[in-house]
Amino acid sequence: MKHQKLKVQPLIFSLCLGLWLTGCGSDNSTSAPAPVNETQPSTPASEPAPVQPEPSVETQVTPETAETQDAPEAVEVTEPVDVTASHAPVEAASIEVGKARYEKTCKVCHDAGLLEAPKITDKAEWQKRLNEKGLETLQAHSAKGFNKMPAQAIGDVTESEVYAAVNYILEQAK
Repeated sequence: MKHQKLKVQPLIFSLCLGLWLTGCGSDNSTSAPAPVNETQPSTPASEPAPVQPEPSVETQVTPETAETQDAPEAVEVTEPVDVTASHAPVEAASIEVGKARYEKTCKVCHDAGLLEAPKITDKAEWQKRLNEKGLETLQAHSAKGFNKMPAQAIGDVTESEVYAAVNYILEQAK
């Protein structure tokens, strides 16, 4: 075993030395430097940075003034902003489209009451939700998700289809 080790060590040493010498080769470069286009305007990176005057005692940043200098100006909000409202209102598709979407996706939870979903047959629960939250909120929660309700307007399912499914459920709960 010792005899084999002695043969491998010079080989490894020779390889390392060869790689090291290759990296330290001569300065004779085979590639020419890139030509400089004299017609291009100078870039801001090539210009020296402007010299800033030393701040006076009045403008120096202290720990007391650092917070107020970096803080953004306060903006007073006079009207509440509805962050759930979308820019362009989405119109619900037809009840037939809503029924088809219900059969494809909504039925699994709303027929059996999975994940505490209100059953489609629970008229009182649907009326309560409609009165408390309103149609637009129910549609938005169904499309984008809310609490245990997963977002339904994903992939190739449009918000219009989801809104139609909500309308279909509410029609069934009347």
